[in-house]
Amino acid sequence: MNEAPVLALRGVEKSYRSGDHDVLPVLRGAELSLHAGEIVALVAPSGTGKSTLLHLAGLLDTPDDGDIVICGQSTRGMAEAGRTALRRDQIGFVYQFHHLLGEFSARENVMLPQMIAGKPKAQAKVEAERLLGMFGLSHRMEHLPGKLSGGEQQRVAIARALANAPALLLADEPTGNLDARTADAVFTELLDAVRQKGLAALVATHNEELLPRMDRVVTLRDGILVPR
Repeated sequence: MNEAPVLALRGVEKSYRSGDHDVLPVLRGAELSLHAGEIVALVAPSGTGKSTLLHLAGLLDTPDDGDIVICGQSTRGMAEAGRTALRRDQIGFVYQFHHLLGEFSARENVMLPQMIAGKPKAQAKVEAERLLGMFGLSHRMEHLPGKLSGGEQQRVAIARALANAPALLLADEPTGNLDARTADAVFTELLDAVRQKGLAALVATHNEELLPRMDRVVTLRDGILVPR
């Protein structure tokens, strides 16, 4: 691929302090390039640093060393305001638990990130309805999250992640809280949406059955990303 990667991890290192003196290295120079239209699975045992890597890639945390480049922009030394804007405009997140705002309807949950980004309410409403319709939720837009099934809640969460037309989608066990049949349906819709929009996607999952549907599979070994 000749085009610049949407996400590039360059020698990313991260350690955490355990107790008063012990330092626990988690990432030891991790490298990854992820291009538009590419879906990469991240598969590794619990405790090896998958969530840490996703938080760093999503600019929710900062590395001890190395650089995280989003859409050609180096974030090394970037002020928090710049990181926040980059995260808001270029990155969508999907988590195992939907984290929807319980007091807002499905439509409002998808409208809110757009309005925070400065989109007028009327336009945000139109886009929210379009996205929810794409996930088969046109008849559930007025419902609060508590009135939706688990699969419907996760579909709303995916629509919300796509609301600001990000270049990069980061998903942490996006179907891990669903039964097998619902998980397969939701994951199919997620992949279809990502491919249709030509996004770059990094998906952490334990579900081996999903891996053949990805473009590549990587794992963490001693703090380094390697092909699996």
